[in-house]
Amino acid sequence: MVALPSLRGLQAFEAAARCGSFAAAAEELSISAAAVSQLIRTIEDQMSRKLFHRVNRRAVLTDAGREMLPRLTTAFEEIGSVSRELSGAEFRSRLVVSAPPSMAMGWLSTRLKSFVASHGAVDISLRGEDDPVSFDRDLIDIRLSYGRSHYRDQATEDIVSDAVYPVCAPGMVSGIGGFEGAALAGLPLIHTDWGPTGASFPSWRNWFETAGIEPGRASQRGLSANSSRAALDLAISGLGVALAQGVFCAEAVEDGRLVRPVAQALELRQPYCLSIPQRSLRRDVVAAFRQWLIQECLRSVRSPVLIAKQNANS
Repeated sequence: MVALPSLRGLQAFEAAARCGSFAAAAEELSISAAAVSQLIRTIEDQMSRKLFHRVNRRAVLTDAGREMLPRLTTAFEEIGSVSRELSGAEFRSRLVVSAPPSMAMGWLSTRLKSFVASHGAVDISLRGEDDPVSFDRDLIDIRLSYGRSHYRDQATEDIVSDAVYPVCAPGMVSGIGGFEGAALAGLPLIHTDWGPTGASFPSWRNWFETAGIEPGRASQRGLSANSSRAALDLAISGLGVALAQGVFCAEAVEDGRLVRPVAQALELRQPYCLSIPQRSLRRDVVAAFRQWLIQECLRSVRSPVLIAKQNANS
């Protein structure tokens, strides 16, 4: 009969893989790093599968280890849940949410309070990171991305398509009557560049071309930021006119920090998408967060201050 790996050995492996080192796993399990190493070697021998590459004192997961990790993490979370229920301790769900940095830190972080208020106790790890991300290594439950081409091996859905709008601080256009799109070429412009690894962001040249305006060299001058949120903050500060996604700028237009000097918008080429790994699809907290996040995105992108002016121009 083949000997089954010990529960303690599997626990040592899961902790080491999740924490990123034997030392961190040892601290979590209140044993020595040598004991963690020995437990893992034992289950490797029992399974005849190598779970870590040991390189220069570093432990790097093998393909077999990466395959085991998410299922073991889910299993130990379930064991912990049962233990808490039996002991009468308060249960707190854990949720790992990943989004592009601007979405995570400049938009989602200000809205999480409403999810916690409606859902109840939940431990949320909010990760701001560029694509692609590792769902299994970082135990990500749900990923918000721009475009759906990144995660074809995960359950991915389009949730909303957005557009970019010229926005600026009210003081930049106050006192100007009958403002026309061509006048934007005479104002300081704020450019957004997501960098060589990011998706293509609509440029001011794109916007002027769509509006049928020849701006000359004005479309190339001005401030530049490599973050949508940073570009929006520059506009709020009164430093120029930015092309901002509706999901970001709706709230600032609603409360008067920004205005839309012209109605012409430019649709983004790709939709916002949600990706959820198979291990997280059936979790109630993930389903609840998915529904809440979709509604928050729709609420911003379809804000009346954006839609009404756009409809009036069409």
